[in-house]
Amino acid sequence: MVNIVLMCAGGMSTSVLVCNIRAAAEEEGFECSVNAYSVGEARKVGPEADVVLLGPQVSYMADRVRKEIGDVPMAVIEMRTYGRMDGKGVLAKAKEMLGLA
Repeated sequence: MVNIVLMCAGGMSTSVLVCNIRAAAEEEGFECSVNAYSVGEARKVGPEADVVLLGPQVSYMADRVRKEIGDVPMAVIEMRTYGRMDGKGVLAKAKEMLGLA
């Protein structure tokens, strides 16, 4: 099962997006776990993830998160995709990053 981790300032602003990604994954029959955390938890949860996606509001912390998660694929969610709470779009990005698209 693919472990997708979203990170934002407090771990709460992405909760709607997490629900939308889960719904998109269920619709596609794609087995994954999707959870949101604060960037402060990057060192703890990041290395266990298959892919880490940062909310655009914490894009300035990308270098720090990269150091804390090691070789885990990481990207910043595009502002428009995030603003629309586009679960299908974020799931597609995660799958692309993992070579599954």
